[in-house]
Amino acid sequence: MNKGSRAKKERQNKLINKLKEDPFLTDEDIAEYLDVSIPTIRLDRLELGIPELRQRVRDVASQNHKKVKALHANEIIGEIVEIQLGKNGISILDTTEQMVFEHSKIVRGHFIYSFAESLAIAVIDAEVALVGIANIKYKVPVYAGSRLVAKATVRQARQRNYIVWVMIYHKQKEVFRGKFILVTIGNNDIQETNKSE
Repeated sequence: MNKGSRAKKERQNKLINKLKEDPFLTDEDIAEYLDVSIPTIRLDRLELGIPELRQRVRDVASQNHKKVKALHANEIIGEIVEIQLGKNGISILDTTEQMVFEHSKIVRGHFIYSFAESLAIAVIDAEVALVGIANIKYKVPVYAGSRLVAKATVRQARQRNYIVWVMIYHKQKEVFRGKFILVTIGNNDIQETNKSE
């Protein structure tokens, strides 16, 4: 084995290990870490059969969406990449130009809130959950093209009420935090409401 192919093999092993640590790294992040060009990383990924980031996120998210009880997959905002029902969850949202105010290019607050609310509801181990009270704080403006990572933690579960904290980060900097008090509703409650209408 010549020096070049040995270096390539070593680089590809580092690439595999790095993606095992964090499967959501971009080609740019990996190229910077390995000190090579982005096209080199893309070629290495192709040779190794590693899909691009979007596909890796979709693959992980599709498995996690199946675990969620309170929302259907098409109701979830972002891509749930990790979830333990009744405990915690992590979701990713890539912001787009369609989400921003035209003049300032800042992402509209309702997109960020919906992202947080969706994860808070998803992490609850219940068939139906609604937000009773939300105490939220937008800390830093978010712009199109930002990758947001939301982390939800169930802080308290008492009978039909849950307190869930959701923090949203962009590049490890907190941009939003919310405390959601969620109320679960049983199937009997839904049927009684429908009968009374």
